[in-house]
Amino acid sequence: MTPSGKRSDVKFRRILLKLSGEAFRDRATGESLSPEIFRSMAVQLKRVHALGVEMAIVVGGGNIFRGLAGAPSGMDRSTGDHMGMLATVINSLALQAALESEGVEVRTMTAIAMPAVAEPFIRRRALRHLEKGRVVVLGAGTGNPFFSTDTAAALRASEIEADVLLKATKVDGIYTDDPKKKPSARRFDRLTYSEALRRRLRIMDAAAFALCQENKIPIIVFDFFKPDEILRVVRGEKAGTVVTGG
Repeated sequence: MTPSGKRSDVKFRRILLKLSGEAFRDRATGESLSPEIFRSMAVQLKRVHALGVEMAIVVGGGNIFRGLAGAPSGMDRSTGDHMGMLATVINSLALQAALESEGVEVRTMTAIAMPAVAEPFIRRRALRHLEKGRVVVLGAGTGNPFFSTDTAAALRASEIEADVLLKATKVDGIYTDDPKKKPSARRFDRLTYSEALRRRLRIMDAAAFALCQENKIPIIVFDFFKPDEILRVVRGEKAGTVVTGG
């Protein structure tokens, strides 16, 4: 059902969308937090929300800081990862602001308690927000070092019982090789978990992939910046690469 009570034609009732931090960076200007990119994202996400889709979003922080970036200067991994988690919270708040400016009701929840700026992640509370039609933005990863935001996305997708995990990228699916380096690389329309593992395709890190496989959560890798592509995905139209159990 849509927020107005009208039934809409969508394949997935509840989704977990993973947005890389790099998606927020303006490559033309080098700006880490591009207001125009956030606005464009918010417009697309509002269209999905208007279909009545329950949506949780896990954001990365690579546009600001990556945990491994401090290693060359002698910073220990735990400290670096915690800094990266805080970067995801900055992105979460920026995305929340952009969505709210489009009239979408949003709740930001974090795996690291910081009640002055966001709610703590509590599974039942997150589910309640989704049921009430609010978009839930999830920051601070899993709250633990040594785990990527891909793993956080797979974990939260499992916890909220999402119908699908959507991994938003800047390419239109999964390829046999990097299509930017090898134009002859072939794109897959569909893959099984076992095929992806056998081919060693870098969809998500191993822990994230294992969670999705164990909990039978399909993964769809798609180009978020292709106009209306996310709408095609949630409607079940042919878009991106689908990874399932068979």
